[in-house]
Amino acid sequence: MTGLPARALVRDHRRHPWNLVFAVLGVALGVAIVVAVEIANSSASRAFELSMETITGRTTHQLIGGPGGLDEGLYTRLRREGFRDSAPVVEGHVRIQGETFTLLGLEPFAERPFRDHAVGGRDGRINRLITEPGTVMLAAPTAARLGLAEDETFFLTVGTTPHAVTLVGIVSTDEPGLGGYVLADIATAQDLFRRHGRLDRIDLILTDERQMARLREMLPPGVRLEAAEARTRATAELSRAFHVNLLAMSLLALLVGAFLIYNTLTFAVLRRRHLLGNLRMQGMTRASVFGLIIAEAALLGLVGSLLGLAAGVVIGQGLVQLVTRTVTDLYFVVTVTQLALGPAVILKGLLLGLGVTLIAALGPAWEAAGVSPREALRRSGLEHRVRRVLPWLVPAGGLLMLAGFMLVDWPGQGLLPGFFALFLLILGYACLIPPLVWLMARLLSGPLGLGFGVPGRLAARGIGAGISRSGLAATALAIAVSATVGVGIMVDSFRSSVGLWLGQTLQSDLYVSAPGRSGLGVNPVLPDDLPARVASLPSVAELSTARRVPLYTPRGPLELMAIDPSVQTPDGYVYLEGASPARIWQRLAAEEVILISEPLAWRKGIGVGDSLALPTDRGERTFEVVGVVQDYSAAQGMVTLHRTLYDRYWDDPGVAALRLSLAPGVSLESGLSQLRALAVTLDEPVLITAAGEIHAQSMAIFDRTFAVTHVLRLLTVGVAFIGILSALMALQLERAREHAVLRATGMTPWQLGGMVTLQSLLLGLAAGLAAIPLGILMSDVLIQVINQRSFGWSMIRTLPPAVPGEGLLLALTASLLAGAYPGYRMARVRPAEHLREA
Repeated sequence: MTGLPARALVRDHRRHPWNLVFAVLGVALGVAIVVAVEIANSSASRAFELSMETITGRTTHQLIGGPGGLDEGLYTRLRREGFRDSAPVVEGHVRIQGETFTLLGLEPFAERPFRDHAVGGRDGRINRLITEPGTVMLAAPTAARLGLAEDETFFLTVGTTPHAVTLVGIVSTDEPGLGGYVLADIATAQDLFRRHGRLDRIDLILTDERQMARLREMLPPGVRLEAAEARTRATAELSRAFHVNLLAMSLLALLVGAFLIYNTLTFAVLRRRHLLGNLRMQGMTRASVFGLIIAEAALLGLVGSLLGLAAGVVIGQGLVQLVTRTVTDLYFVVTVTQLALGPAVILKGLLLGLGVTLIAALGPAWEAAGVSPREALRRSGLEHRVRRVLPWLVPAGGLLMLAGFMLVDWPGQGLLPGFFALFLLILGYACLIPPLVWLMARLLSGPLGLGFGVPGRLAARGIGAGISRSGLAATALAIAVSATVGVGIMVDSFRSSVGLWLGQTLQSDLYVSAPGRSGLGVNPVLPDDLPARVASLPSVAELSTARRVPLYTPRGPLELMAIDPSVQTPDGYVYLEGASPARIWQRLAAEEVILISEPLAWRKGIGVGDSLALPTDRGERTFEVVGVVQDYSAAQGMVTLHRTLYDRYWDDPGVAALRLSLAPGVSLESGLSQLRALAVTLDEPVLITAAGEIHAQSMAIFDRTFAVTHVLRLLTVGVAFIGILSALMALQLERAREHAVLRATGMTPWQLGGMVTLQSLLLGLAAGLAAIPLGILMSDVLIQVINQRSFGWSMIRTLPPAVPGEGLLLALTASLLAGAYPGYRMARVRPAEHLREA
């Protein structure tokens, strides 16, 4: 009997090849999205790990200072005190031909215990690196990619200032982690970053506890000894939430694919009930039927998974660039030189594809095995049984959604309850859709009969009469569309929240800043006399200064913002906790208190009245929190304090930015022209920007950051569209016999074609309307639970009309395309062909 059922299924697939193609494509696209995201995430994470391993080398500990770094005299003292395994490091970000690299300033003679490969060969190239200013070395793959040869002079940019440097050596190494670095002598690095006499850190190899204790005793205040591994881990942790969210979106696409796979396989079973009934009458057991359906699903899942792996690699190559750019924009510089396509990624893709397909096939296989030969040959029994189940789907769906709502409020900061809650809400809502479709069909029968005559009435009644098919099609369509609606609302809400926050924050008219982004080794400052000169301009009414620097704490990095406020400064913040803005800034000016951002408050679990310990140049100090403010500029958290308090505990007198309010009657153009005239007289470049331009640049960065999210959303739409088309085409083609009866009783081809198309449109409309509430519900969970717990950001939820409209248009378009072909085919085929018994 084994050969006969197999031949029967093969024959069925030959008669309906598109069903097979769509089922395989549904699996393939779902797997492709997960594999692509896994490749992008793994490649970025692995590139960071390799670069840290390559550059850290055998370092066990590091000496870290405050924003101003370390005095290089400390390194000299360490060597005198017997700490021979020590090496000074200066780091900073530079750009070459549009790419961002980390320039690493090293002391070659001290490098041998730490990084043998980092100083290249043992010939004259190292002597040139030490003795000739403006010289650098690159890894061989990097030099080849940039088209640079030895002794070639090229430009690298620090901030906005280009510097001519000479490539004196190419490092031949198999270490891929070196690809994102430019190597230089420490004096060259100090000159490029204007950090003369300062170091970013000192690397150490320490294995003796007594040695560590002696070192701690001799360290000046503000210098900390940290394990190298702990600092690397804390830095990598910054981007964890971003990678987790990308993975969650890919799994959401796979969940949509699972519903569509279930729908396709269920239709296949329903369409073959007559065939299965004949096989059962010829002696095939229930277990054999169950095994046959599972085996077919496993084959489809395997083929789809293999295709998905191939497509995932292609998509991942493009996605890794978006992920890398976002990580570099938000967290740290990372350069991906190779894709992380290992056995684990391949195995994960195969297991997910096969697992989801087999799980989705359990229901249809159980249905096929549980049907007796008599029931299989009689359609009315199935529909009667399904209609009896419909009322029970409502309380079942309600209970599942209730459990999901309870998990939404689960205490803690873990993401797993949030994802599980989202799954329960989707599953519970899916149970409600078939009863709603059946009710809609009953209610629309009369109005459609009045509007379209007999075909309209039959179209509505056909949906209710075939609820076993139409309910599944509408459910799969609604779930797919709701995913695109939910993600679209979430992104728009985030964008609107950031836009409102920028509008509140950018209170000043003009901004003057030192070029370059504050970060590792690059803490740009304005000329010392510039604040006073700008304040003396007749066009300037008020002026405040700002200094933003990274601060590395034992509990992870954060940002520190020192403000010398103007009258308008208190109005430039959105306060979530604390007293009145005026009272908060009075305390900031007079007491040792700080403002913290919402992400930092969320991650640390602290609020107004609590204390936060920060490392300073005078040692660790504890500051009281007087307010929590909204901030989207630093995912790791922001601490804001008064400039007088900053000067008290940190030896960093520089000013990085000025915020100017123009005098009454002074136009923006006039203020800009005066500032630009002043900038011409300066020896160093400065950036002069209007508030509106900063707003536009910030939103452009936001859109670039969420480009990867939009790509995943489009891919999810692709999964949904293929599945929708498959389900609705199968639904209409499976009714060929019913349509033939209508033709035989006098319905014209045009009437039949119109009825089939109208029926598909009704299903699309029902599914599209049902998808909108579910999409809104999904967006609430994504906004209030998933993003809140991932990043610590709260946001307002918006409901842009375009997003639900796009979802409804997608549903109607898919249903129209799915119904047009069967309608055309039914109108042309002779009734006798479908009235024959198979």
